[in-house]
Amino acid sequence: MKLLVTGGAGYIGSVVAAQLTEAGHEVTVLDDLSTGHADAVPSGARFVQGSITDAAAVLEGMDGVLHFAAKSLVGESVERPGLYWAHNLGGTLALLDAMRTAGVGRIVFSSTAATYGEPERSPIVETDPTRPTNPYGASKLAVDTALTAFAGMYGLAPVSLRYFNVGGAYTAADGRVYRERHTVETHLIPNVLAVALGQRESVNVFGTDYPTPDGTCVRDYIHVSDLARAHLLALDACTPGEHKVYNLGSGTGFSVQEVVSVCREVTGHPIPAVVGGRRAGDPAVLVASSEKIQRELGWKPEHPEVRDIVADAWAALPR
Repeated sequence: MKLLVTGGAGYIGSVVAAQLTEAGHEVTVLDDLSTGHADAVPSGARFVQGSITDAAAVLEGMDGVLHFAAKSLVGESVERPGLYWAHNLGGTLALLDAMRTAGVGRIVFSSTAATYGEPERSPIVETDPTRPTNPYGASKLAVDTALTAFAGMYGLAPVSLRYFNVGGAYTAADGRVYRERHTVETHLIPNVLAVALGQRESVNVFGTDYPTPDGTCVRDYIHVSDLARAHLLALDACTPGEHKVYNLGSGTGFSVQEVVSVCREVTGHPIPAVVGGRRAGDPAVLVASSEKIQRELGWKPEHPEVRDIVADAWAALPR
């Protein structure tokens, strides 16, 4: 298939683009490089630098779109909500209109667990209430709503994948390594590993009095290669007129303390931790039920252990 990958120079988008090219698809990456890296675009893909509002110029003849282009910092979304609504929702609406004009119906959307907000139960299933607690999650949920509307009105064939915590690195068939390298890093594993590299003095642990086995927050981690593989399966699941939504996680929770301990073991570094109070809005436990995508698409994580995620992330870091 001929496929457009928006945001394909970013962490997750580049891994998906790499797996798509390895599977024999003809891939075009569209990215404005505001957070992505040109050298992350797979060698077998065509690269176009531009915004998702420029998608109309590259959609001709495409068989589908994998949409990763988004603003994704929760804190920034609270400080600058207009930016997130304009980019995440406004930009996506422009993309959907361009797809409709070009006759492209298939789209796999990079959604998020942030659409659920603070859940009432764990593990979270796709039919649980969606109550985002920040503009980032709200803007992603709004896109999901738009996808449902476009499917019903225009026969669009969308699939939304709601990620939980993504980590690790991917080594492509040509030996290239794709890893996290965000300018502003908010994810736990790369921040812990930065201490082992000497780039940070310590890691912050926010709250040790949660109702969990060791008192720290529990989260679901998924390896980026498993996540990317789900996108290829989702492409084949796109059905005109139907918006499908799937959670993506390992189905297992790991606490902050467990992640820090695994990072210590993998790196051989003591990794000092500074304990502070809880952060507002941090749920005690966020774990996905991925039973639906396993049942309907045959997907299951090949790297469900956080140790594999940490080890691959550590091995990919430049020394």
